[in-house]
Amino acid sequence: MKRYGVISRAYDALTFNVPYDEIAKYYDQIIRKYSKGKKLLDMGCGTGNLTIRLAKMGYNVIGLDSSDEMLTIAASKSDKVRWINQKMEKAELLSKADIIISTLDSINHLDAPADMLACFISVRKNLQKGGLFVFDVNTPYKHRKILGNNTFVYDLENIYCVWQNTYVQQNDAVEMELDLFFKMKNGPYLRKSDRVRELTMPQEEFCRFLKAAGLEVVEVYDYLTFDKPKKDSEKLVFVAKKH
Repeated sequence: MKRYGVISRAYDALTFNVPYDEIAKYYDQIIRKYSKGKKLLDMGCGTGNLTIRLAKMGYNVIGLDSSDEMLTIAASKSDKVRWINQKMEKAELLSKADIIISTLDSINHLDAPADMLACFISVRKNLQKGGLFVFDVNTPYKHRKILGNNTFVYDLENIYCVWQNTYVQQNDAVEMELDLFFKMKNGPYLRKSDRVRELTMPQEEFCRFLKAAGLEVVEVYDYLTFDKPKKDSEKLVFVAKKH
């Protein structure tokens, strides 16, 4: 499924409340706790907001995304990062990374559980021996209780967005329909629509997939903390290594 063609134009505006500085510092803390490496691959980097922050922290960063529209925006922000247009589940680096991260629900946006497993296998293939893999995902709790069948409306300066969710019970998926209205210079709005789907699994299933891919789970945290996951955790962070 091709994603973020339309959304790419509005992505930065719609994520105005994402605490990128805090997230970058958090990932940096995790990386420093478990790795001394500096070569970092950001899988599903989107428009590069987190990628660029990590590069400024001293990492040698590659940003990877399947959306060329997103990467075009990312590349316009920084020439200090090498940007590559590839799918996460089929990534091919010229040389292996010390660290691979995937943030802001990128894993949730893969098409099927089989693609999640393929992504983890791809991670292992592109990591150095002893390399670190850190990623975050939305939980089944968040899909059921927070995203659910809800509708969200964003009325921004030049963009009006109506985001409608449909919760799919049998696999804890959320189907998202976005109607975006872009204000034109001459007054009227241009309407564009996009569809996105998020999948998730219980924590134990992610751990099983990581093990099947040849990665060892080191720790699982409640998002942006070093606490153990809770029943109502909305996001989890997985820390794994290649041995």
